[in-house]
Amino acid sequence: MSTVDVVPLVDEGLGNSAYLVDLGDGRALVVDVSLDLRAARRAAGRRGLRLAFAADTHLHADFVSGARQLAVTDGARVLASAAGHREYTHDGLHDGDETDLGGLRLRALFTPGHTHEHLSFLLLDGDAPVGVFTGGSLIVGAAARTDLVDPARTGELARHQYASLRRLATLPDEVAVWPTHGAGSFCSAPPGARRTSTIGTEKATNTLLRAENEDAFAAALLESLGSFPPYFRELADTNRRGVVLPGDPTLPRLDVDRVRALCAGGAVVVDARPAADFAAGHLPGALSNPLRPAFASWLGWLVPSGRPIVVVRGADQDPAEIAWQAVKIGRTDLAGELHGGLDAWTAAGHPVRRTPVVTPAGIGRRPVLDVRQDGEFAAGHLPGARHRELGSLDPRELPKEPLVVMCGHGERAMSAASLLEQAGHREVAVLAGGPVDWARATGNPLVTGT
Repeated sequence: MSTVDVVPLVDEGLGNSAYLVDLGDGRALVVDVSLDLRAARRAAGRRGLRLAFAADTHLHADFVSGARQLAVTDGARVLASAAGHREYTHDGLHDGDETDLGGLRLRALFTPGHTHEHLSFLLLDGDAPVGVFTGGSLIVGAAARTDLVDPARTGELARHQYASLRRLATLPDEVAVWPTHGAGSFCSAPPGARRTSTIGTEKATNTLLRAENEDAFAAALLESLGSFPPYFRELADTNRRGVVLPGDPTLPRLDVDRVRALCAGGAVVVDARPAADFAAGHLPGALSNPLRPAFASWLGWLVPSGRPIVVVRGADQDPAEIAWQAVKIGRTDLAGELHGGLDAWTAAGHPVRRTPVVTPAGIGRRPVLDVRQDGEFAAGHLPGARHRELGSLDPRELPKEPLVVMCGHGERAMSAASLLEQAGHREVAVLAGGPVDWARATGNPLVTGT
């Protein structure tokens, strides 16, 4: 049995996994690694490894690939699909091409579906298949979405995905399945703790692999598609060009006058403090996006690309973490941070805005707006609640009346309240907690369905 050391590098916020493979000779392969290379470098450093190969299964839509960065800074050899037409030096691979890793081998398998140029990589120890890096093809309990390349090609790519999964299912049952997308990803990964699997387990448990035929597979896959952040439409081209950073991203310090000037010119103020701190006082017009694992996804969803970003953070929050979270999804337009935070703003005599937070008993007769995802809302919501997903919230569609916004815990609700405030809504409150907390506090049942 093979003892190949494969280390998952999980990004819980994006719901993605990269992988580091110890090649046994002081070198390492990384697969589907993002531009935020800190975890990969730590894992390699602990093992005394040099990052010698960087393989990308597809032109990622949810993060900026770190492959070109590794090529420039580490001399890594980049392995990727020839059909992706990347505009930088790489090994453009076709179906069946193999790369000698020094004892181990990596075989490219053309598995289109999630994208038109998608490859899976079969890792072989001698002639024995050890595992397969499936990217956005076969994932644990599902298959990744097919509507990111071109809406007009969604159905076509779903049928390609069917064929790709059937091909992967012909591998031996004991072969490990190492997908990129997992729980928390907007690429149609189901909830759950498992991020890796085996071919045998997927054949036994993955309902899409047991689909009766191509039509049934396509119907089931397309029915599962939810919304996704608009920045997904931008990153395939970004990754085709490749990105190289001149150095680690930073948040330059900005004084109050500079922040005011930037805002007058169209900059977006992103307040990364906890929702409770934002509620207690924030810059008028600021967007609440608390620093947490999902920070990057919501930044890409709620802040239009091309607009400079000014950050307000708490003194205990790491500015480097905020900068990396932004850069790994392609948001390199970071103007900087308000030096001194909210205290500096108020010391300069400028006003702040506050957002009330209410308990279930404090809702009263006010209408409730639930901004969770469709599936969350259908699973259980307050009677009479209106529903708009945060990512598609248009404040112009809502009357400017007293309103209580809610989500599962409060973070997304505070983001929604900040968007409503930007649009001139002045009687917006946020519910502390989520629907389960409301049901527990009031003793009333939730409503299911849409």
